[in-house]
Amino acid sequence: MAEWLYEAGIGETRAALVEDGEIIEARVERDGDGPRIGAVVAARLVEAGRGGKGALVALDRPGEPQATLAVVPPATSTGARLVVEITRMALRERGRDKPARAVLAEPDAPLADGPDLRARIAASGVAVTEVRPTGPDLLEQAGWSELIDHVRVGHWPFAGGALWVDATPAMVLIDIDGDGDALALAKSGGKAAVAVIRCCDIGGSIGIDFPSLPDRAGRQAIDALVDAALPPPFERTAVNGFGLMQIIRRRERPSLIEQIRFDPVATDAALLLRQAERAAGTGTLRIAARPAVIDHIAANPTWIDALQTRTGRRVELAADVAMKGAGHAQ
Repeated sequence: MAEWLYEAGIGETRAALVEDGEIIEARVERDGDGPRIGAVVAARLVEAGRGGKGALVALDRPGEPQATLAVVPPATSTGARLVVEITRMALRERGRDKPARAVLAEPDAPLADGPDLRARIAASGVAVTEVRPTGPDLLEQAGWSELIDHVRVGHWPFAGGALWVDATPAMVLIDIDGDGDALALAKSGGKAAVAVIRCCDIGGSIGIDFPSLPDRAGRQAIDALVDAALPPPFERTAVNGFGLMQIIRRRERPSLIEQIRFDPVATDAALLLRQAERAAGTGTLRIAARPAVIDHIAANPTWIDALQTRTGRRVELAADVAMKGAGHAQ
């Protein structure tokens, strides 16, 4: 029976949909991710665009993050105050960031933050189990750290082969690598690729590079496999003679791959704080990591306060240029 495991960590909340001891879906929501889908936010018009389209607004949030606005009422001048609703969160890509997308909010709509991760998984109708640092580490038992390592490296082994996953500005590319019968490899690799798409909530344009299948029946079998395994809605092309299939899925928020791969400092800081919450012992809790990670934690004093409150220990940060990985807490 499936259940959501939910953990309200420091600086990051995380959730995993677990079925038969395996993580089927993984979600992370970090402090500073920006306004969520459905948030109603006051804003200031920065650029009016052309013909009321392609406008840009500065949101009334710390740092004044920007969002594109689909349509602006006629005669609205730069600097005008507006209330907008977020329809897509800000996205991070290799070499560039994309601002959030917004539409004008309904008249008299109250300002709101939008559903957080806890609310979204509760709305799924699946049972939710709260994971606490003082209890069994159910997330780790399900393979949370191993999953993060797969995402970080981009390498996902499966029976008979492996996937190589890379997020480019154009699309997420999934390469199926292995030996043996091409159709058998394509089927097992296709199932693994669909599992990664679902697990990491990959949206937008996705390319899957299957082994070349010379016969039409084999390619149609792969088409049918993807249709049966990948939850809708999505659109796809048929597998072509070179083994390439393109899938289009709605993209509303950053995927787990984008969060982990494109912000390694925040990733390591979250893992380190999670480790620190569960560290055994008394007295000073020493957190050591490479300077970038320590600086990231130090720049958020509320995280340190929360850690000291939860553990009952004074926290000491130590930057170590020789430290590898996420760091260490003891």
